[in-house]
Amino acid sequence: MRFDKDTVRTIIFEAHTPAGAAFDVGLIICILISVIAVMLDSVSAIRSDHRQLLYAVEWAFTILFTIEYALRLWCIQNKARYARSFFGVVDLLGIVPTYLSLMVAGTQYLLVIRVLRVLRVFRVLRMVRFVGEAELLTQALRASRRKIIVFISTVAALVVVFGSMMYLIEGEEHGFTSIPRSIYWAVITMTTVGYGDITPQTPLGQAFASLVMIMGYGIIAVPTGIVTLELSEASRRAANTRTCPECSAEGHVPEAIFCWRCAENLYVAEAAEAETGDGA
Repeated sequence: MRFDKDTVRTIIFEAHTPAGAAFDVGLIICILISVIAVMLDSVSAIRSDHRQLLYAVEWAFTILFTIEYALRLWCIQNKARYARSFFGVVDLLGIVPTYLSLMVAGTQYLLVIRVLRVLRVFRVLRMVRFVGEAELLTQALRASRRKIIVFISTVAALVVVFGSMMYLIEGEEHGFTSIPRSIYWAVITMTTVGYGDITPQTPLGQAFASLVMIMGYGIIAVPTGIVTLELSEASRRAANTRTCPECSAEGHVPEAIFCWRCAENLYVAEAAEAETGDGA
């Protein structure tokens, strides 16, 4: 097997080949072991008995993940775009804390961020349906973000009004010592959490609180309806596990030839290999 950039990129970024699947399964196992090691290191009894072992394990995985991150940057064409992507940032954050711990004690516990990399399991296990649903949900949230912002702004205005009214109704003698504290009551009441640390005592205040509670149940349904509408209007096409060789984007439909993000040919490596084989 040749280990040029295209071969390394296929192994690291693709899950549809045996080598790529084996690489990602091994990577996820290493990630889980490293996260467990970090958790055990936070237990004082275990740390006192196995300090050196845990320290060695932490650095071993950090060096391993550093090499892996360097290979990802080396084999991908658009390095800057990958470095700024979600997994690119997570990959970097998964190794930086150990190096920072040489200067700032305690930062090594931030290594639990590595567990986010386990999300790659969706590609490894070829759970195409879940990849497609995740992409669909992202599109729906992106499409409904303005409506959600307006909704949250409206709720924020309502809790200010309700909190101010409750401050006037109940007053300081019943625990509503200020408008900010009354707004806090309005937030936990409208969200139906109701900690009970501050409650209205007067009949008028209790009646007003009942109205706020009922409104809270109605308000909860609004963002659900917004997102559901966007989900129903989104395109229903399945995604595959192929990764763009240029920008590492995922979520391409099975019939796609070009990347949805950068328009790079998804099969440029296969085409080059085919031409080489025909020429031979």
